[in-house]
Amino acid sequence: MTDITRAEVCVAAIADLFRGDGEITASPMGLIPSLGGRLARLTFAPDLLLSDGEAYLVADAADPSAGIEGWQPFKKVLDVVVPNGKRHVIMGASQIDRHGNQNISAIGDHAAPTRQLLGVRGGPGNTVNNRTSYWIPKHSTRVFVESVDVASGVGYDRAKAAGPAAARFHDVYRVVTDLAVLGFDADGAMTLLSVHPGVTEQQVRDATGFELTGAGVPETRLPTADELELIRTVVDPKNLRSKEVPA
Repeated sequence: MTDITRAEVCVAAIADLFRGDGEITASPMGLIPSLGGRLARLTFAPDLLLSDGEAYLVADAADPSAGIEGWQPFKKVLDVVVPNGKRHVIMGASQIDRHGNQNISAIGDHAAPTRQLLGVRGGPGNTVNNRTSYWIPKHSTRVFVESVDVASGVGYDRAKAAGPAAARFHDVYRVVTDLAVLGFDADGAMTLLSVHPGVTEQQVRDATGFELTGAGVPETRLPTADELELIRTVVDPKNLRSKEVPA
């Protein structure tokens, strides 16, 4: 990997999620997703309407604190953006299963959980209306489980079972982790798309609590020299990325 860190590979992989999205609202939630969204807008996706994951639209992807492009209050997100599908959201997951069902609500029995988390939040609306991807900073069998304890975000099996109203705009797209990039096959099962440099397919499978489809996959691409320059000097000069994905 020369001097390129795993965190920088992850930032570029997140940026790639927005390729071909066009002029839509990008809602990357969390540090690495926000860095990837900004990198995408600074390079191949200048038409992205980049949000800060909350209420503001960012005017300057190089320095979000330098200016706000607009205010997007939560009511407008629910009334306009979410129902019309013009959005690509990247969320986290405390648990995720083979069909892309996501849990950020509680661990254990929902009636008496062993650990209370955020609640379902925007998971149901995001997943049935907008393209949704996930960022998992620590790929492990605690996160990648056979069945989620609570379904916050809707996976392919649940969307299909719920019928056209849920499945029409349902699009769980990618899962990027500190080990790999994953997607979903024609049957809605999670599949391995690439492994990060220095990672083997077996390491990814051993860290996943269910069987992944896909084999003989390539390595995740390295960031280009221009992308590295942007990551290191413009997007994240304080190297906060390496606190989330240690070198």
